Amino acid sequence: MPNRRRGEVALQLGEARYTLCLTLGALAELEEAFGVQDLMALAERFGAGRLSSRDLLTLLAVALRGGGHAMSDAEVASLPLHEGIEPVATALADLLAITFGGGEASSNPPQPQSANASLTPSRGTMR
Repeated sequence: MPNRRRGEVALQLGEARYTLCLTLGALAELEEAFGVQDLMALAERFGAGRLSSRDLLTLLAVALRGGGHAMSDAEVASLPLHEGIEPVATALADLLAITFGGGEASSNPPQPQSANASLTPSRGTMR
């Protein structure tokens, strides 16, 4: 069970339950992935509330690895989205709020910027 005091958030995808966490290593991975110099720039990027599906995929993959799930980006991209993107976006928004905002869950999950081919709701997977 995720421990919110340690910055962990649960995510249910299909029959599987995952723990998401942004460890120090995960944050460093995100800084590199998003090409920012420090945590403040990373927080500002996420604080805008507008993320592409590629951003969500990167954030989800890093958060899953930070939560102890040894998954490649390709494995994360093929996870089922039977409930759509909303549970993922909500869990990630909650995770960002815990990590950067003092532990309160966000009521406004990050939304994908564009409807590019990275999300295919009809097939129920991220690519």
